[in-house]
Amino acid sequence: MSIPPFYVIDLGRRGYDEVHRLQRDLADRRIAGEISDDLLLLVQHDPVVTLGRGTRESSLPFSPAALAAKGLDVAEVDRGGDVTYHGPGQLVGYPILDLHHHRQDLHWYLRQLEAGLISALGRLGITAERRAGLTGVWTGGRKIASIGIHVRQWVTTHGFALNVLDEESGFNLIIPCGIPGVEMTSVEREGAWADAADGDTRLHGADLWKVTRESVIQEVAKILSREAIPATLPRFLPTVPA
Repeated sequence: MSIPPFYVIDLGRRGYDEVHRLQRDLADRRIAGEISDDLLLLVQHDPVVTLGRGTRESSLPFSPAALAAKGLDVAEVDRGGDVTYHGPGQLVGYPILDLHHHRQDLHWYLRQLEAGLISALGRLGITAERRAGLTGVWTGGRKIASIGIHVRQWVTTHGFALNVLDEESGFNLIIPCGIPGVEMTSVEREGAWADAADGDTRLHGADLWKVTRESVIQEVAKILSREAIPATLPRFLPTVPA
């Protein structure tokens, strides 16, 4: 029996609102039966703070207007969870899945995303784990990946954000995920190795990005029992430029 495909579309660097519209368009087509396969959009966003449905006033030390004045876009979105930040150096993944073909269980799906990221980090020599009562991925008590999803008619949008490169970020302008005192970290800060078994070559920059990206693709696909296949956006939204 062949493994179902999991088409991976790398969007490069794009603004948040544009990609949010793409997600909704692709989800609409999946619900309508015009797309029959699982997709994964990968992107780096321009700096943006997103406010999930569970965002609390206490999570925003600065108002949306003040954040905008500091050069950050602010977007209210339909995913679950509190406030988070996206920006360069962060690998953001948006799976467009029909959970009718997996399991109609949101907790199962969240745990699968966590498991895929934990496995991907393990390939890089980083020991990561869940934290009781919280969604996301942690290492040594520091948060390295955030997860927030939206599901409509069992088709998923939104997804995960893995901090890869140790770039300047807007995390210090918010209370990330509404967790007071949380320390954010990155793959680069924790130390990733080309050969985790030997620990002989520490990765940085473009090399680190490439290896982390591939590890995430393969491990998330594996945990969802899918085969990762590269694709381009026009295959699924022909009227939208790649």
